[in-house]
Amino acid sequence: MNKVKKKDIIKWCAKFLLSGTALYFVFRLVDPQSIFLAVFSSHPLYLLLALLTFNISKIISAFRLNLFYRVAGICLTEWYNLVLYYIGMFYNLFLPGSVGGDAYKVILLRQKGVGATKPLLMATFLDRVNGLTLLVLLTFCLMLFRENLPSIPYFHTLAWTGLLLTIPTYWLVKRLAFKNFMGVLLPTLHLSLWVQFGQLFCAYLILKALSVQVGHLDYLILFMASSIVAVLPLTIGGIGARELVFLYGYQVLQIEESIAVAFSFLFFSTLAVSSVLGLAFSFWSVATPEGTPPPQPLER
Repeated sequence: MNKVKKKDIIKWCAKFLLSGTALYFVFRLVDPQSIFLAVFSSHPLYLLLALLTFNISKIISAFRLNLFYRVAGICLTEWYNLVLYYIGMFYNLFLPGSVGGDAYKVILLRQKGVGATKPLLMATFLDRVNGLTLLVLLTFCLMLFRENLPSIPYFHTLAWTGLLLTIPTYWLVKRLAFKNFMGVLLPTLHLSLWVQFGQLFCAYLILKALSVQVGHLDYLILFMASSIVAVLPLTIGGIGARELVFLYGYQVLQIEESIAVAFSFLFFSTLAVSSVLGLAFSFWSVATPEGTPPPQPLER
């Protein structure tokens, strides 16, 4: 076993340990029986609709990534790009190692001679940052609809400040460091808006499946905040990190802690079931389809 593989396994074990520790802490504070009861009594039709909505948002996200690829001179058909996207989701969630789904796609396309490493990495990185930007923006928007919280000083001031600074900050970073991609600034932000709306609607459907009657806004605010935390590569698929956000969030927002943790598990299950499609796609040939125009990367 070489050093790279040992390093990959150590990183994966560290993530597994952090996820396990977080879940242990959650179950110490919340009655596991109430969580399991909420999960297994959830409405299957709403869960199915949530699964469908989640995958629609992921398909839109794949289209967004392909826009960045095209600016970088990487020509992929929409179908081939979508197949790679789902395979990347599967790698990110289920396979150990530091070479996650994004890195896997870069390595595969590089081996096939589709693009150079730097443009591929830039497109992949900007796609992630673009999605995170709209995630943060919508989180601040949701906060504005919530009444001021005594436990959080200047709650609305914080929300307005974040709302006004998010897009200009993203524009400035992109203008200074990724000037070649400025042409797709508005189209990709527009797609990201629909991606995050899809995620929010998915979350709402899961709340309906759990028969949550009140406090939808509070759950959705915490869902968005937990999604931001889950982006950090500290746990496996964000599991454990999301639950901790909800666990501490119930202290300042009007949510039921057992329902919040059950919601988090159901969302992770939606992600996991969707990612299994990547396993099915991985058995197909991932060679560049015939007729794909030769790539002309912007930078080498």
